[in-house]
Amino acid sequence: MSEIEAQARACRDAAAVVATLDSAQRRALLEAMADALLTHAGGILAANARDLAAARAKGIGSAMLDRLALDPARLLAMAEAVREVAALDDPVGCITRDEVRPNGIRVQKVRVPLGVIAMIYEARPNVTAEAAALCLKAGNGVILRGGSEALHSNTAIAHALAGALRAQGVPEAAVSVLTDLRRETMLALLQLHELIDLAIPRGGEGLIRFVAEHARVPVIKHYKGVCHLYVDRAADLDTALALLVDGKCSRPSACNALEALLVHREVAAAFLPRAAQQLAARGVQLRADARALPLLPGAIAASEQDWGAEFLDLVLAVKVVDDLDAAIAHIRTHTSDHTEVIASEDPAAAERFVAALRSAVVMVNASSRFSDGGQLGLGSEIGISTTRLHAYGPMGLDALTVERFVVRGQGQTRV
Repeated sequence: MSEIEAQARACRDAAAVVATLDSAQRRALLEAMADALLTHAGGILAANARDLAAARAKGIGSAMLDRLALDPARLLAMAEAVREVAALDDPVGCITRDEVRPNGIRVQKVRVPLGVIAMIYEARPNVTAEAAALCLKAGNGVILRGGSEALHSNTAIAHALAGALRAQGVPEAAVSVLTDLRRETMLALLQLHELIDLAIPRGGEGLIRFVAEHARVPVIKHYKGVCHLYVDRAADLDTALALLVDGKCSRPSACNALEALLVHREVAAAFLPRAAQQLAARGVQLRADARALPLLPGAIAASEQDWGAEFLDLVLAVKVVDDLDAAIAHIRTHTSDHTEVIASEDPAAAERFVAALRSAVVMVNASSRFSDGGQLGLGSEIGISTTRLHAYGPMGLDALTVERFVVRGQGQTRV
């Protein structure tokens, strides 16, 4: 048996223990994990500083550095995210259907844990704690394979969580962190279809495509976040401007940041110069089509590659469109099925926008930055699915369970 297979089997055995815990025990476990993160804050931040120094020395870009970086505020937010998950309703055992059939059998659908989740991610040390919390709360075990750029951070976080697991009488293998980060090891993990129930990759498009193409286990895919804002002719322009600035500038490295702005031709002359002023003040580079370019001081001409690009930086593609239909057509062509936003005071236009697009999240007069499990009431999300499997969009606790049938009878037979 290979080392990775042995680790996966140990995690599966530990997951069976987690599945038997009651709601109070799982909540206590997560509270202990949150406490452990703060108790070990000094060591975690020191480890993160080592990772950041190495990343800078390698010339890693600003977007990746932002995802990698921890500070006391982010570490506190990580612990609070674990506590928020702890306080959520327990999905395990939830009955979603309860019916007595004419023959007297009682048919129920009940949520049960998936089993073992493999998380494969880049440069996000917060995922180590938050994915562990979500998987355990839903009664699962988790195998965490972070990126090499966050090795010291992830190891330090895992050490803190292991202490909490021991203290609560739960096998440490329930949260297994891979320290062998060779690609061969990840490939071996993805072949263990009898031990791993679901793989969730989080990171760049290249990583996610690699996992999806090589896995023999089910994979939740989210290749990239190309989020659009369409400013309708019936938009309140102050509202639209606020959505634009927040969506593009509040955290441009996030997958829910805006990457493209579409503006109805009837409001372009009134809106785009204001947008250019606000965005320029925040260092945003604008790449515009021929109709938008004269209205955007300092902008450069957009190339065909800019439509559908995930910049993950202070860069925005801008286009003037003739009408709502043109905006919908453009989005359908270039969408990544993540998040689309319309700014409009016309309810009919808003509803048409919602109905016409298949993206996992569609916003009406709200920032794309709300496309996040925590903001949508799920607690800390484990990922975002743009693949229509059992989960679509931000994934919370329910997405880490499956529904099975439980049938109760009094000796009924079909014949």
